[in-house]
Amino acid sequence: MSSAPPPNGNQKATQQIKTMTTPSSDLEAEVLRLRAQVAGLRKMLTVTTKLNAALLKPDPQLEVLLPAIMDAAAELTDCESAAVLLWDNDWQELYFAATNSTSPTAHEVLGMPVPLNSIAGTIFRERKPIAVNNVEQDPRHYKSVDEQSGFHTASLMGVPMISRDKVIGVLEVVNKRRLPFTQRDEQALMVLGQEAAVAIEVARLLVQLKSANEELSQVEKLKDSFISIASHELRTPLGSILGYATFLKDDAPSEDMREYADAVMRNAMHLRSILDSMATLRYLTPVGKDVKPERTLLTALLRDLQSEASSMPNAAERVLTFTSVPVSLAVTVDRERVGLAISNVMQNAIRFTPPGGVVTVSAQQRPGEVWIMIEDNGIGIDAEHLERIFDEFFQVEDHMVRRYGGLGIGLSVARMLIKANHGRVWAESEGVGKGARFIVALPIA
Repeated sequence: MSSAPPPNGNQKATQQIKTMTTPSSDLEAEVLRLRAQVAGLRKMLTVTTKLNAALLKPDPQLEVLLPAIMDAAAELTDCESAAVLLWDNDWQELYFAATNSTSPTAHEVLGMPVPLNSIAGTIFRERKPIAVNNVEQDPRHYKSVDEQSGFHTASLMGVPMISRDKVIGVLEVVNKRRLPFTQRDEQALMVLGQEAAVAIEVARLLVQLKSANEELSQVEKLKDSFISIASHELRTPLGSILGYATFLKDDAPSEDMREYADAVMRNAMHLRSILDSMATLRYLTPVGKDVKPERTLLTALLRDLQSEASSMPNAAERVLTFTSVPVSLAVTVDRERVGLAISNVMQNAIRFTPPGGVVTVSAQQRPGEVWIMIEDNGIGIDAEHLERIFDEFFQVEDHMVRRYGGLGIGLSVARMLIKANHGRVWAESEGVGKGARFIVALPIA
């Protein structure tokens, strides 16, 4: 029996080349699988980018987010359409929030609740994905949806949308073009479901935040209106009280009557000081957008302050000293707002300086700014309170044993207004009983 001659060298080389160049079916399948996986990841990245872009808009809305989610879900799983079902905490039900079905009557299902023993309800309750290649054979299929929308559901896959360990809804895809649903479909939909849950929750929170800000704005407006009306209505009778108290004091037939009239005047003046403080409450909120800076002579600011200081409560019992400043020295500020701020600092100095004490106002030029200094020899400030005195409603004294009065907002308002004018204000003191100095630094013109 004869045998074939052994292959020569050329034949061996040809066989080796054929072996090396003949593609393996397993290798081809793996390459295709990897390509499909890369394509899926690219699609997922595109979807994530779209969701992030939608969330970064000034007014992100679910009406914009949901279509992007559904389109991506249908594309990633090669399905005809998709739907998003959300859980309503108030009504305790799962309902259709959106669908991208092209059926003319698909919108009929929007807002429609689905029972928790349906396929979507089971996904929601059990927090796990479900794929059904033939819904006609699954008793959990809720046929009312098809009847309502005129859409025929043949196959379905859904995943729970979970955010912060809470199921907020279900993401469904229907009618896969090439059955069956695969593990890759499930993985892609699960990832998208997680992305969608976070995006939906963020959009909801932003909507709630916007609503809360609008409500807060309305409350602020009501507060400002109330304060304006109340202070105005109280000033009218207060003016009469001060007027009659003045007449009584001048025409009092006895020393006792003069003291009574003087007590009425002191308390009325204190009430007017409180009303003035109430009127400035609106400045506790940022006022930067309302500031109108202009070149203002420092002498004009101090002249306004000196004119106002003489009528401040208890000012007559203190020695107020204003040192002269260069006539040409100017600052760039909103004169009205900064004038109110410096006035508040001045009133604070007068309030905490005992009768007969001295309050001195001076100014000096520094690099790029002007310092206005209001110094007193009053009760002083403990080191731990030097910053806290600018906090809203902060009082060094206990409210039950207070001697000096006030609402505790004057310095808070002053800092807010000065900061809005690109300035600074701070306090210095060597301690209790050693007086205090307040420095207002303003940008030089």
